Amino acid sequence: MEAAPSLIVMSSGTSAPPATVGIDGYFGITRRGSTVANEVRGGLVTFFTMAYIIALNPLIIGTTPDRDGNLVSGLSAADPANIGVTIAMVAAATSLIAGIMTIAMGVVGRFPLALATGLGLNAMLAYVIAPRVTWPQAMGLVVWEGVIILLLVLTGFREAVFRAVPRALRTGIAVGIGLFIALVGFVDAGVVRKGAGTPLQLGIDGHLIGWPIAVFIIGLITLVLLYVRRVRGAMLISIVSMTVLAIILEAVLGIGGQNMGETPAGWALNVPAVAGSLVSLPDLGLIGRVDLFGAFTAGPDVMIAMLMTVFALLLADFFDTMGTIVAVGAEGGLLDEGGNPERTREILIVDSIAAIAGGVGSVSSNTSYIESAAGVGEGARTGLASVVTGVAFLFSLFLAPLVALVPSEAAAPALVFVGFLMLSQVVHIDWDDPEDAIPAFLTMVVMPFAYSITAGIGAGFIFYVLIKVARGKAAKVHPLLWVVSAAFVLYFAQGLINLALA
Repeated sequence: MEAAPSLIVMSSGTSAPPATVGIDGYFGITRRGSTVANEVRGGLVTFFTMAYIIALNPLIIGTTPDRDGNLVSGLSAADPANIGVTIAMVAAATSLIAGIMTIAMGVVGRFPLALATGLGLNAMLAYVIAPRVTWPQAMGLVVWEGVIILLLVLTGFREAVFRAVPRALRTGIAVGIGLFIALVGFVDAGVVRKGAGTPLQLGIDGHLIGWPIAVFIIGLITLVLLYVRRVRGAMLISIVSMTVLAIILEAVLGIGGQNMGETPAGWALNVPAVAGSLVSLPDLGLIGRVDLFGAFTAGPDVMIAMLMTVFALLLADFFDTMGTIVAVGAEGGLLDEGGNPERTREILIVDSIAAIAGGVGSVSSNTSYIESAAGVGEGARTGLASVVTGVAFLFSLFLAPLVALVPSEAAAPALVFVGFLMLSQVVHIDWDDPEDAIPAFLTMVVMPFAYSITAGIGAGFIFYVLIKVARGKAAKVHPLLWVVSAAFVLYFAQGLINLALA
């Protein structure tokens, strides 16, 4: 694989390459140093590294009852048969919304960024909001959260915050996400797990045991060797070949899944077992099951808790996207001299509408996925890659059983390797300047250690302001950073606030 080309901004005085026409001209494929083949390959890699959401989101959204004991489908959670039906409905809606919004990102934002239901956001919705209201009311809150973010974009506030972030913090965000995504890969593969006496441990009781872990290790070795040999499509080759190996192993050995930790040596998320038809018709009955105003009729105590939770949801959605855009753009050399991507406003508008679409589709807020960096690492540089990823999601509506054959252990090596690619940006931080270095450092380490992109960004913002004040440079802090830092103080204090109001 070649090194990522840098994007030259017109304001620098350097002339851009000659304009091209058709698909090439629209997406700027040649201008960004890419090819259609690179975009297709990168788009498929992104899809395979995030396809787990099709299986995982239903397990979170589709199995949790609301205040009335009903599932998101409206069926009673008391009947086990309803859970299976609901899971299938959530999987279909998850694929549909992800496909539509990712294509929109490609066509409108023209940026290699894929969107789907946000992990963490869906858990907050299922385990914090839904038990207090009905599922349609919970999805109505998601819609309002998306509307607020969209208004912040249209008024220029979100873009202004994006541009106000200092370059050192942007670099810290990109590197921190690199560490975060590597940890996600190790966890998804079961190589890093919660220990009995330690927060984390290697494998099972400190040992790398089981065929699923072996698939990850073989996949990582394959990927690294292909990369150093400069083989095009290294990530895609690794994912596909390890999926085939996993299917064979499962067919011969009958390994099975982990079953909520009961079988530690089993497959972590998807079990690569071929059973029945690989084609199915989707049930899209969840679309439009939204109550926009019902949640606002709850009592004062519930309303306060809802507002605090929606605020946390809003802040997480707002800044996860910012961090993802910076990281993906930096990895692909797609940022200008100020650290901003082309068509920033269009990218943010699509992301905001995706939050609304997630609520309308009853699958939780959709947001930009850091796994997009895997596709960029494979060569994607334009929105065409997002169109490819989106089309793959739409195909998965009918091929859900086939997509489910890709175990997380086969896709995880790509995530770990992208962490390596993104970590190289750490050299752009001035480690001799504590005003830049300390906030960047805290951003980098809090993300993986707290398992939260938002928490890392918040820590960096707050300490950036504190250090500036301590050194008598408060006047040099951008006004928007004061506002954002204050919002993050509330974000981190929401637990204490909830206790005080209880």
